[in-house]
Amino acid sequence: MSDPAPTDTPVGRRHRLRATAGRPLAEQPGVGHNRWHPDIAPVVEIDPGDVVVVDTLDALDAQITPKSTAADVAALDASRVHPLTGPILVCGARPGDMLAIDILDVDPGPWGYTAVPPGLGFLGTEFTEPFLAHWDIADGWASSPQVPGVRVPVAPFPGTVGVAPSPDQLLAWTARELGGGTPGPLTTGAIPPGGAAARAGLRTLPPRENGGNLDIRQLTTGATLLLPVAVDGALLSIGDAHAAQGDGEVCLTAVETTATCTVRITVRPGAAERLGAWWPMVERRGVAPPSPAPGDGRFIATTGMPVDATGTARPGDLNLAAANALRHLIALLGERGYRREQAYVISSVAADLRISSVVNLPNVVVSAMLPELLFDPPPPSGP
Repeated sequence: MSDPAPTDTPVGRRHRLRATAGRPLAEQPGVGHNRWHPDIAPVVEIDPGDVVVVDTLDALDAQITPKSTAADVAALDASRVHPLTGPILVCGARPGDMLAIDILDVDPGPWGYTAVPPGLGFLGTEFTEPFLAHWDIADGWASSPQVPGVRVPVAPFPGTVGVAPSPDQLLAWTARELGGGTPGPLTTGAIPPGGAAARAGLRTLPPRENGGNLDIRQLTTGATLLLPVAVDGALLSIGDAHAAQGDGEVCLTAVETTATCTVRITVRPGAAERLGAWWPMVERRGVAPPSPAPGDGRFIATTGMPVDATGTARPGDLNLAAANALRHLIALLGERGYRREQAYVISSVAADLRISSVVNLPNVVVSAMLPELLFDPPPPSGP
């Protein structure tokens, strides 16, 4: 909850939204929510230009702890994903405006994890056994005894940042997602429990026009996220911090952690309406953020094209091309002594999936790039 007396800053007031790491959201009334719905009451009201310091909980709502094993991954309750801190009501924000969220600082916790839930992720049908990596986060690096020989540079960011949908958006998005593989409304595990938000609130797994689970790894300190406002006050919420992630987050999780995120929130009146911008946008002025795996120019990369295992081409299918690039990277890491599950985790937290070509049909090309810096010190010699 917000500290009772906000403090002054050079451009406005400073607010503090506290949440206790390691405790489920259900045990912290008034901290946040895990569904998108316009009727969820705000936990604080701020003015444009105010700074908010937000504690965020981990994406799986404390179901994974430092003592957890792979067996705990298989037993996860997906209804509790993602606990978000908020909503934050921004006075004066109106539909048609853009809310600008300046990321001033993201301070990750000292521990994180990467979970491979069986049957999920980009190659879910190929990974049917649970796997869990614990990460120690210190001195700008993340390292894991479950993935020996790898150090991942820390580049923390909030994976989920969004505003409330309007009632019309709520109905439209629910209808378009029925039968599309997106989990529909579910009262079980809903926070807040009971009421319209629990009965009809949208689950947080997919990103939408309101933002949400964007997983844009460039949303580190110095970036600005722009979100189109759909309801009075915007009702902004933040959570799901990552200490590091590759472009793609292919195994479904990154280096998941808790964090303290400091943001400045302003309003750009009428900007969404003027631009016809009903999708999130990111601005960054100045030096680009480091890659989750920056280095000295040394890297390994594999490529994929839209040709399936039978040799049949699917022209323009970027998903198939990306999957093939990822399969080849996992196989290449196997040559370095990593088991498939370890290679999948390495790919999720540090490899970048990049579109290399879309013009040379029928075969578009996607590359999976992994800097060699990760392997200083060198990888293990055996499985």
